Amino acid sequence: MATMNLSSVDPATMNSKREPPVVVSSAEWLAARKELLGREKELTHLRDEISQQRRALPWERVEKQYVFDGPRGKETLSDLFGGRSQLMIYHFMFGPGWKEGCPSCSFLADTFDGATVHLAQRDVTFMAISRATLPEIEAFKKRMGWQFKWMSSFGNEFNRDYQASFSPQEIVIGKVYYNYETTEFPSEEAPGASVFYKNAAGEIFHTYSTYARGLDAMVGTYNWLDLTPKGRDEDGLAFTMAWVRHHDKYDGQLVDPKQLYVQPAKAEASCCSEREHA
Repeated sequence: MATMNLSSVDPATMNSKREPPVVVSSAEWLAARKELLGREKELTHLRDEISQQRRALPWERVEKQYVFDGPRGKETLSDLFGGRSQLMIYHFMFGPGWKEGCPSCSFLADTFDGATVHLAQRDVTFMAISRATLPEIEAFKKRMGWQFKWMSSFGNEFNRDYQASFSPQEIVIGKVYYNYETTEFPSEEAPGASVFYKNAAGEIFHTYSTYARGLDAMVGTYNWLDLTPKGRDEDGLAFTMAWVRHHDKYDGQLVDPKQLYVQPAKAEASCCSEREHA
């Protein structure tokens, strides 16, 4: 991760817009809580409705052949299903030659191991895919202590085809196609999640992909923070996730509220190129 210019800002005072709490009687608190509960139930029902609409989306057939590198050797997209009919892939921001994976993606990935075994019981195979080479992925995965399956798409167009990687030319121009629109993005890799289905005939279909804030529901720590008085406490940050570190890098340093997203640095001795690893 690129070095951050850390200031003396106290995270406890970053959210300057927070209003002082209103202290009331137990009866008044209960009435206010029940009123909010009504809104929460509306949100739950709306989420259920949107989930149904998501499942009703049309599918697109996957015609292109993709081959990935993994601990067991080469595997096709079809192989990745592992005997199940549904495949869920997290597009982990980790480019070839990077010293380490993205801290924000790592923030999500800290929850993957616990979920993977449960997803398998519902006919879902889950894994991460990155453009970093397999040795780079394996080294970082070992450092983080993760067990989930993580494949390398280095040398194929999978990440680019699913809006998770951008060409050098796009980076220079400053405009990329991400989250279904042309926009600016501060990295050559982007986060996302894609879902695929394989029928009994072996045909593969792309059923869904989500990016950016669409990944919010998968960030377990954020969901817990949203229940607290201070919430995510990111209002004063130029880049909301500037406070996030790899779980082995929280060392008490304070956060620079002006810090923008910085792509993880390249390894000094990196020799990665599409030609050399094809």
